[in-house]
Amino acid sequence: MTPSAGADSTQINPDWRELPNPARKPSAAADAIALVCAAGLLLTALWFGGPELLHSGKRLTIALALPLAFAAAARLARGVSTSGAFAGAVIAFISILASPDLRMFWTLLILFAITLAATRVGRSRKQTLKVAEAESGRSASQVMANLGVMGLALAIPGFKAAYLLALAALAEAAADTISSEIGTANVVRTVLITTWKAVPPGTNGGISLSGTAAGVLGAAIIASCAAIFGLTHGPGEIVIACAGIFGMLVDSLMGATLERRGYLNNDLVNLLSTAAAAGLAWMLK
Repeated sequence: MTPSAGADSTQINPDWRELPNPARKPSAAADAIALVCAAGLLLTALWFGGPELLHSGKRLTIALALPLAFAAAARLARGVSTSGAFAGAVIAFISILASPDLRMFWTLLILFAITLAATRVGRSRKQTLKVAEAESGRSASQVMANLGVMGLALAIPGFKAAYLLALAALAEAAADTISSEIGTANVVRTVLITTWKAVPPGTNGGISLSGTAAGVLGAAIIASCAAIFGLTHGPGEIVIACAGIFGMLVDSLMGATLERRGYLNNDLVNLLSTAAAAGLAWMLK
């Protein structure tokens, strides 16, 4: 989603009706494609890491039990739909396979917790504005759009920059989601990132001070987790935070241009934004 926030009627650009913001309804076709992609990532991870996993009974038990428990808890909390729970379980499994000490898994768990909390903030207002997430939670296509780059980076063991790229993608997912959710929950001025004209809450490409600040905090939380868990060293935490913020801004730019004109849907914008964050981290590593 693009970072946005509420705006009262006196602040809204009179031409706002020319800025389409189609409802983000779950798509069965998109979910099917996302589940196929999740299955592909799972098979790739098992191809490279499966033999080693099978030789450790304890690790195999953990690698199977924790993702299933995570998916079940996320589904019960209505953070994800049934298809989203499956996709989330796959990403969680890959994170455990890539990090036997569970540090990456805990980071993923923290991401889920803070984004779920942000989604709950001001929910009644978001429902009134028709920008709230579906009651059933995020679908498989939404989960893979936000976490697919992370899963891809971790699916092939031995990739030296895997953790950095995966964490940059996570930082973007945190920044983008939190900025959008907190932004639309607050009645403050929202402007289109390309023109700086006032727009209604939830408009693709709309940004606000509160939403952007919340997004920066979200990226910083993931970068802090990387530092605390020892997943990166030296300037890695700064790279992760900067990449996450950069990806959030790229998301807004694409939302204001490509998504608003119907060239891309929200899932593709999210996927490309996390890829942009990972790309910047790769260049800065």
